[in-house]
Amino acid sequence: MKALVVLLALLFLAWLIFGSARRRGRDARRDNTGAPGANAPLEDMVACAHCGVHLPASLALQAQGRSYCSAAHRDVGPRAL
Repeated sequence: MKALVVLLALLFLAWLIFGSARRRGRDARRDNTGAPGANAPLEDMVACAHCGVHLPASLALQAQGRSYCSAAHRDVGPRAL
């Protein structure tokens, strides 16, 4: 009978320990959105006139009313179709 009480006490302690660790992990995942800058304001995306890669408008280089991803693509100009 004594062994049964000890076993039940150990199982109860294990349940408490693992349950609290699981709750802490769940709360940490809930607090962390996972993405850096997830609360940052949205920004317009533009396509490079030469290669077509999309990038934030604030990072794009502008020339002759077109957006470019780099100075090299800006110097070459828009892609010929």
